[in-house]
Amino acid sequence: MPQMNKGGKYIFGMSLIREDGSVQFPTQAVTEYRIAEEGKVYLFTGSKSTGGFCVTRRGLLLPSKLGKILEETPALRDYTEKQGNFIPYKGRSYCWTEITQSGQITLTEGMMAFLNITPGMKLLSIRSSDIAFTMGAKGPLLEKAAHFEGEIPLFS
Repeated sequence: MPQMNKGGKYIFGMSLIREDGSVQFPTQAVTEYRIAEEGKVYLFTGSKSTGGFCVTRRGLLLPSKLGKILEETPALRDYTEKQGNFIPYKGRSYCWTEITQSGQITLTEGMMAFLNITPGMKLLSIRSSDIAFTMGAKGPLLEKAAHFEGEIPLFS
């Protein structure tokens, strides 16, 4: 996994959004976050500078300091909200979707429109915290990745 600069963020790789909306997360991110073990993940809007979305699961989010998000939105916590329907909460929006055991999700057209991403885009998988990783769509890290001299694996 490359580190873009000394003391900087760690990058798991790039993921291509396929024409059918499917996205394969990098193997190392899938393993490190055990992201596929519950069969469902939460996506939430990325930062203004990075865009895209962040990925976590209930077992990571609920016991964390951010667990209040799920406590205060039981439809999200219990997966009774429609899959892929974003719920606003304190400046970000959250949804849930199914994930395969290999770490692949499928974004609907509505989800992609909400996140301002499109098929054919490459998302940069970034270690964000101990509870989520980011699939960044824009910003300085993507620009650095484009000019990175090492190899950044592409998952498609």
